[in-house]
Amino acid sequence: MLFNFKHFKGDLFGGLTAGVVALPLALAFGEQSGLGASAGLFGAAFIAFFAALFGGTSTQISGPTAPMTVLSASIVSAILIHREGDLSQALPLILLVFFLAGVFQIALGMMKLGSYIRFIPQTVVSGFMTGIGVIILITQVLPAIGYIPSEDEAHIQTHRIAAKRILVQNAFLSASEAWVEESQDSIGGFEVKHHLNISVADITNEAKGIIRQESQGVLGALRYIPLGLQNINWLELLLCLSTIVIIYGFKRITTAIPSALAALVAITSVAVFMDLPCRSISKIEAGMPALQWSMFSWPQFSNLGPYVLTALILALLGAIDSLLTSVVADNMTRTQHEPNKELIGQGIGNSIAAMFGGLPGAGATIRTVVNIQAGGKTRLSGMVAGILLFTTIVILGPIASQIPAAVLAGILITVGIGVMDYKGLRGLVKMGWGERVVLLAVLILTVFWQLVYAVAVGLVIASFQFMKYMGDWSISQFRLHIEPEEGVQDVLVKSLHGPLFFGNASALAGLRSQIPSEIDQVIIDMTDVHFIDQSGVSALEETVSAMKKSGKHVEIKGLSDQPEKRIRAASNLLND
Repeated sequence: MLFNFKHFKGDLFGGLTAGVVALPLALAFGEQSGLGASAGLFGAAFIAFFAALFGGTSTQISGPTAPMTVLSASIVSAILIHREGDLSQALPLILLVFFLAGVFQIALGMMKLGSYIRFIPQTVVSGFMTGIGVIILITQVLPAIGYIPSEDEAHIQTHRIAAKRILVQNAFLSASEAWVEESQDSIGGFEVKHHLNISVADITNEAKGIIRQESQGVLGALRYIPLGLQNINWLELLLCLSTIVIIYGFKRITTAIPSALAALVAITSVAVFMDLPCRSISKIEAGMPALQWSMFSWPQFSNLGPYVLTALILALLGAIDSLLTSVVADNMTRTQHEPNKELIGQGIGNSIAAMFGGLPGAGATIRTVVNIQAGGKTRLSGMVAGILLFTTIVILGPIASQIPAAVLAGILITVGIGVMDYKGLRGLVKMGWGERVVLLAVLILTVFWQLVYAVAVGLVIASFQFMKYMGDWSISQFRLHIEPEEGVQDVLVKSLHGPLFFGNASALAGLRSQIPSEIDQVIIDMTDVHFIDQSGVSALEETVSAMKKSGKHVEIKGLSDQPEKRIRAASNLLND
């Protein structure tokens, strides 16, 4: 049965409550992404509805999340750089990458890979989540103090010469004539034609574009924070700090109303009624969002190649985020989610959201918990949340456009503080050195390099550590003992324990040298070996072959199903 109206009242209240919680976060994540608050709302509405409709976790509430937004922001920034900062040109390709990520999630679910997410080590997840929190905190410093580098007139002046050079170089590259006799100006050795029409406004816009690129991301924020601290807008800072105080303080009064929403409404009301001279968020148009058909044009597909891996990483991150939330929901409701169906639902939601200009998202833990606590029990609750957010877009867009940007910066700062894994950080002192390396490496790479690759690097390091541990352990369990037997001078029993794989296969050959020359018969006991790979089969084959050449009789005993099938398929050991 697709729908169950038995718990409609609980689903209605759960969905409405979760939608209210999602609203300020959707606005904030949209602003952080660089696509504007409306993109966050579109993503929250479409993903919440369709992921609930097609997903495999009955109480899941989905939408833009901190990890997905940080990665999405890096994608937006990278594509904008190659489109000279022109969002209208970059948007179709950005949305196509988001759409492809949703398609990848659908494919992951159809290939039934959802259950493999559980193999990601906690240290990798911990380092990544803490890194996401650090990124949010660093990148929100400038919005919190009200300093926008590209709007600082004094700083723009310092970039005018560089902007002029770039404009002149671009003009001459596109000009049909290399040099001209008449010139209106001469900059850095370049002669400028009258008809190039490089205006003061062009130079200013180019300078602003350079500054926007310089201030992107963590490194950009760190570069401009010292300058920002010299140019603090005290009104913006006051609005941000007031938002943070209300978010943390309101929870002590009541939890019936989401504290982030209370802060959003309270500070925005004050700013509007007092007509405070503060910067507002990007404009949100009322009405139905338009389908972004331009994303499916050939020029966008032809430029997609460099971003395919990024889309896959975005899909995997969304899968991890969603399925971890599904586990939380299972623990609270005593139910069992369907991981592959959940991935398909998330993929459908993300694909549809991208088609309407929305941010990608995933299962959101806080919103899901709020839904369950408010009475949500079936997929209807997530669909109700989506409908509420969609209604906000259609009706309340212009009103939401008056929200001060500093308020959303304050909300994001509390998100950054909350998303960090403090339990993992406290556990660093008790971890082994290998686990410390994984957690810290993922954290540092997430913040200062590429969060796209941070998880992959962490997984590789963790995998090698695990393989080394298993290899060392199984080698230590290899046993040789000699048993006298009538009619045979001596029998040697070689007992193997644990998996026989590439991590310990070489040690098997090394044991040959430990066999005394007077031994006539060797029994290889594989009762405790339940897995063998091709490296293990090859090592076993070489070991048996070498012992037979030296005149010994070799017998393999105790084979379980997988090793026996693999050995029969890959060698003639059991056919001799």
